[in-house]
Amino acid sequence: MSFSGVIFDFNGTLFWDTKLHNKAWDIFLTRYNLSLSDEEKFQKMHGKNNHDLFISLFNKSLSDKEVANFILEKEGLYQQLCLQTEMNLAPGVTDFLDFLKNENIPFTIATASGKENVDFYFEHLPLTQWFEYDKVIYNNGKIKGKPDPQIYQLALAVIGKQPKDVIVFEDAIAGLQSAKNAEVGKIIAVNSNDDDYTGWEDCQIIKNFNEVDRTQFVK
Repeated sequence: MSFSGVIFDFNGTLFWDTKLHNKAWDIFLTRYNLSLSDEEKFQKMHGKNNHDLFISLFNKSLSDKEVANFILEKEGLYQQLCLQTEMNLAPGVTDFLDFLKNENIPFTIATASGKENVDFYFEHLPLTQWFEYDKVIYNNGKIKGKPDPQIYQLALAVIGKQPKDVIVFEDAIAGLQSAKNAEVGKIIAVNSNDDDYTGWEDCQIIKNFNEVDRTQFVK
């Protein structure tokens, strides 16, 4: 089967930052006398939008202002941790993005991250070599969180492709389910954190974008 479009999740997929997010969450949770293991974060948190996460964490209704303040607090911690590291894109991904660009295969990003992080990534990573900011689908406060398929449906519209013609790259369980719910042609799981993908054995699982078969793409 051939494919003519690509949609990427971002965190844990194009940018392997799971450990940084987990560390930021640990600092945040400790401040509020809460605790989750990394496995619980992977199963319950990764890939979901912050608004849903904070309501789930505190197990009560929160005002929009309270949620906004929590988001800024947690993502501020995360961005500080990012800046203390060497920020690089995932192994093999620059060559793969060059391939897609050179072959005129449309692609974009569909991420549960909010604008505060998308702006941060475009400032500190060389994303403008391949991506147009205005075509990135991110959590704008209106999009339903993964595993709802809406974020991938919007990304499909951006690149002008039917679901069956597109490959989605994801790392989180909620994201994999979102792509599946969007009925895309193929899902590739990016195992950036040695996570457990039991139940997703029908997906190709990669640790380097050089493992992606270029011959499956058509213009």
